[in-house]
Amino acid sequence: MERKRRIAILGSTGSIGRQTLDVVRQHPDLFEVELISANNSADLLAAQAVEFDVNNAVICNEEKWGELSAKLSATPVKVFSGVESLCELVASDRVDIVVAAMVGFSGLRPTLAAVRAGKIIALANKETLVAAGSIVMDLAKKFDAPILPVDSEHSAIFQCLLGASGNALERIHLTASGGPFRIWDRERIASARSSDALKHPNWSMGAKITIDSATMMNKGFEVIEARWLFDVPASKIHVVVHPESIIHSMVEFEDGAVIAQMGHPDMREAIQFAMAFPRRLSLNSRKLDFAALGSLSFFEPDLERFPCLGLAFEALERGGNAPCALNAANEAAVAAYLKDRIKFYDIPAILEKCLSGLNFAVEPSLEDIFATHEAVFAKANELIW
Repeated sequence: MERKRRIAILGSTGSIGRQTLDVVRQHPDLFEVELISANNSADLLAAQAVEFDVNNAVICNEEKWGELSAKLSATPVKVFSGVESLCELVASDRVDIVVAAMVGFSGLRPTLAAVRAGKIIALANKETLVAAGSIVMDLAKKFDAPILPVDSEHSAIFQCLLGASGNALERIHLTASGGPFRIWDRERIASARSSDALKHPNWSMGAKITIDSATMMNKGFEVIEARWLFDVPASKIHVVVHPESIIHSMVEFEDGAVIAQMGHPDMREAIQFAMAFPRRLSLNSRKLDFAALGSLSFFEPDLERFPCLGLAFEALERGGNAPCALNAANEAAVAAYLKDRIKFYDIPAILEKCLSGLNFAVEPSLEDIFATHEAVFAKANELIW
């Protein structure tokens, strides 16, 4: 009998983390949870640790260690705090797969620790490749650490390429829902508050990613991520707005044939595919009824209304530490927008200013990446204030 795959979930209390645990609930004979982590959510982390009988729970905010320890004092769960503890634990021989689901730049360090330990990485933290794509992919090759995409779009591309019989792709068609403001004019978007932007029509995601979807920066980050995951230039990545979110992405070949991966919007499909690869497992998800779907629609993205997407392409073409700077500025700007401290179009304005003043590094080291993030994040906050 095949041994259960032992899972470490970085960011288990977030949207991806919770859905990962639902996959484990459906297949307890195949998966067991060795490690979970959260930044601040001690209550939910403790409840997850008890339900899944985990060995280790890490609260990254060290001030929360006492609270989490008290909640788990009557259990055998070992409680740790801080990112350094997380980096050590993901390298354990007791971990087979690391689901990298932490939000933002904070996910880079523990993901790199898992890569260096040769773990299978189920990657949901797109900022890891946005900020340090070349470094991460080089290390993944060096330490033989497979990186399996969890973003629905990149999972779709990965699945399409499995059917390519080794033929090189001609172009990637990366689909985008268009977010909550797809049919809004620019004037209306300009006055949108964060509460409006958080009303995504198709997907249930965390607050930061939902705002990124509204600005289309999320799609811009996915373009950068696709460049590294699939080793293709920006010129071969095409973004197309597909409001129904049924086709998750497509791959085109030189003869004009296009392979698409389809399904209802449900992140558990991509999560489970990465966790069980190469097997496909049953999932209590909604299945497609093609007759009921009717028509599917596609549009070119409007870069005037959604300039963040264009900025992502520009940062990717510039290369070096520009994508890292873009991500850092965006993290600061989105945090401010969520508190309604800035307006919607202040976000791309802040990003442009940070990119134009960047201390550019053509081939950044890992130290350069961390320095860039810190400096640009601080600069963006200065602009916000």
